[in-house]
Amino acid sequence: MTIVVTGGTGFLGKNLQKIHPEYVYLSSKDYDLTESVDCVSMIDKLKPDAIIHLAGFVGGIKDNSSRQAEYFYKNVAMNTNLIHEAYLCGVPRMLCALSTCAFPDVVSEYPFTEKDIFNGPPAETNFSYGYAKRMMHVQCMAYRKQYGANYSTFCPCNLYGPGDHFNSDKGHFVADLVTKFFSCDSAEFLGTGAPLRQFLYVKDLAWIIPQLLENHNSDLPLIVAPNENLSIKELIEQALEELSWYRYGLKPFNYSFTGQLDGQYRKDGSNKELLKLIGDFSFIPFKAGIQETAISYAHTHV
Repeated sequence: MTIVVTGGTGFLGKNLQKIHPEYVYLSSKDYDLTESVDCVSMIDKLKPDAIIHLAGFVGGIKDNSSRQAEYFYKNVAMNTNLIHEAYLCGVPRMLCALSTCAFPDVVSEYPFTEKDIFNGPPAETNFSYGYAKRMMHVQCMAYRKQYGANYSTFCPCNLYGPGDHFNSDKGHFVADLVTKFFSCDSAEFLGTGAPLRQFLYVKDLAWIIPQLLENHNSDLPLIVAPNENLSIKELIEQALEELSWYRYGLKPFNYSFTGQLDGQYRKDGSNKELLKLIGDFSFIPFKAGIQETAISYAHTHV
């Protein structure tokens, strides 16, 4: 089989490639998926039996909040074109990555489940990005229902791990934390530290994706997340405790919060449907994952 991975040179794609080097990994330098003609050209040349769609226009909370039009247009164009042209060209299987940002800002009960995805708008700070991802799920459901296409979606929570976008405005919270920890003695973080977050170690997701490609054949926006759900402040404290080896003999690392741009207070999702599908899975705890992330950063940046 020829399995094509979009976003193949990104953070998740690089980690997936270590496990499945036989897949075909593409980047925006190969094809511009916001253009239909490029989607057709890619499919015509590679003739994929399946597409794992990881590509997306992504960034941190500040960027997401200030560039809402760009995040909406680029993601909707990319997803709409690729799914439609894949169907027209007869690609039998697609597995598309959403984000828990697609879920409502507030739900009646936590952790939320796949059934909650349409029960309210996304958080204001991720409004356009969240709706763009949600619309990709709608499109996959529609093509599954009308055409019988085996196109499905999955929703990972916040990712972190080796190979993240360090020293970049595309980096998310953990990458920013590690970068600051190694480069300075004090730092200021957005918000108050109170919001709760699930963080998924990227290698866990890289192991899970091939199982989803083979077995996730339904219209569920399958949530992929560990049970661990900690506040931002707790995550920082755990990271400092686990990485204290680096600062031995150096000044202690001090941090504070801006008090602004907290984002969604909580967005923890249930992994019950995932575990029904793939069986028992031991997610890497944050304490272990942050150590590997920091060691990876130190090898390449320090």
